Formats: sequence, C-alpha cells, structure tokens
Amino acid sequence: MNNYALAIHGGAGTILQSTMTPEKELAYKNGLQDAIEAGESILKSGGSAFDAVESAIIQLENNPLFNAGKGAVFTNTGTHEMDASIMNGKDLMAGAIAGVQGVKNPISLARAVMEKSEHVLLTGNGAMEFAKKVNAPFENEEYFFVQLRYDQLQQAKQSNSMILDHTEDNPDSYREEHGEKKFGTVGCVALDLQGNLAAGTSTGGMTNKKFGRVGDSSIIGAGTYANNNTCAISCTGHGELFIRSVVAYDISCLMEYKNLSLKEACDIVVMDKLVKIGGEGGLIALDAKGNIVLPFNSDGMYRASKKQNEEIFIGIYK
Repeated sequence: MNNYALAIHGGAGTILQSTMTPEKELAYKNGLQDAIEAGESILKSGGSAFDAVESAIIQLENNPLFNAGKGAVFTNTGTHEMDASIMNGKDLMAGAIAGVQGVKNPISLARAVMEKSEHVLLTGNGAMEFAKKVNAPFENEEYFFVQLRYDQLQQAKQSNSMILDHTEDNPDSYREEHGEKKFGTVGCVALDLQGNLAAGTSTGGMTNKKFGRVGDSSIIGAGTYANNNTCAISCTGHGELFIRSVVAYDISCLMEYKNLSLKEACDIVVMDKLVKIGGEGGLIALDAKGNIVLPFNSDGMYRASKKQNEEIFIGIYK
C-alpha cells in the first residue's frame, strides 16, 4: 500500500513579502490550506488522485484571490476566458478546455471532456456548447466581477500591455522599474493509496489578453502532465515559454529516458532550461514514490503540500 501525497499552487511571480499585508498573506495561506484539505479528505478515505485533484482545484477556482474561476482576470474586451486541463497518470487519459466563458468550474468541464467525449481539447464556442450539453454549472457576469481584476484591466489598457496578473498594491512607476508581475494559475498534483498519479491546472490567463490567446494551462505536456511511471506536474508561469519548452512532459522524459530523480529533472528544466530562454515561473511535481518538489525561478510561488502522516507545508516566498 502506498502513502498518499498531494501538492497545490496558486501562481508564481514577483511575490514579495515587502508588498504583502499580514491580512492578505493570511487570506492566501487559508485559501491554500482549504484546497489541500479538500484534496486530502478524498485521498485519506481511499479516493482517487484524479478526484482529489479536481476537488482541490475547485476550491481554488471558487476563491477570488486566485486567477482561475471566480477570480479570473479580464480580457481586453472585458470578458473572462478560462483554460483548464486534467490528466490521469494511470491510463494517460486527459481532458482540456480553452477560452470558455461563464463556466463556474473549468476544471470539472475539462474532466467532462475526458470522460464524456472522444476528444482531449475543446475550445471557445464549441467548448461552451459541450458545457451546456453536459449540464456544467454556469454563473453570470456579476459572479466573476472582482474589483481588483477590473482595476488591473484599466491599468493594462492605459499602458496598452498584457499584464501577467501582477501584484496590485504598487503604482505603475514601481512596476515599470522593478518589472513586478505574477503568473496567476492554480494547480494540483496527487498520489492516491492505489499508487495512481493525477495532475490538473486552471487559469484565467493574462489581463488584457486579445485574439483568444491560450497559455500552457490547457495544453497537455506543457502545463499539465501525469504518468504513473514517472510523475505528475502542474505549471505556473509565462505560458508562451512553458509551451515552447514543453515543460511538464520534459520533466517526465528526463525521468523516463535518463533515469533522473524528480528533483534532478525539475532542477534542469526550471532552473536551467527555462531560465536560458527567459521563462519565469514554477511548478509542483510529485513522483510515484510520493516525493514532492516545488521548484520556481521567480521571487515567489503560492504553494502547499501534504504527505500522509506529515504536517501541511504552506509557502509563498523564496
């Protein structure tokens, strides 16, 4: 019998203690703890890693602090376009959606794509049509309206830039000088008592994004990957660079073909390969033995992990 383990993230980037109020820090930590506990309750009772991943991510999608679901950032046209993916390490089955609007929990819709269609990735209007067919819960625009996110959109429009969900407490001049940014995504990886791995990722993308832009979160192998023979990965960072580096699958490959440990593979990809092409961010990783690695090359990453019979770890800064 295996021991269960799981890890979650709530985004990475220029997350500095100097710009965080104690109240806000506590709110983030509570949000991460709630998500870990939601996933763990399933693993503890013998449930599947797949169910645990979905449950933890739903908690994060329902929390307006995180850029996914309710807290999703605004697009250039003032809408919310959400992406998500989920993968089962047991059989390599996966489901993903991109550019959906009004769907309360995109991670559950990604799961429905895997279980109720013959496809892996559905996008835009077609994904919305599918969501209605499978009775996915929808919410109105008011549900997704978060004042902070709206303010971020106005700032981005003034500077005519896409903003990577930056920390909002500083004036534009500070951000321009220090390059402050936060890559808002949520994700979970889990190992269940049966020895199965699973991974999932969900995001609202970039503030002020245009033209139906899609990042790595809905792309299997880039932002999400799970294989019982190697590992489960969920990424958060500058999506374009993570796509070009096929980050999640690259770690699995290094383990499968070069027999590297999870930590060795993560160090090569996150701390070397990504850095060389300017790819900022991080990921959560879990192998079939229950080893957890939470690497990031940015100033911070909202993260938490829990192994059976051990205390919860919660971290924000380096």
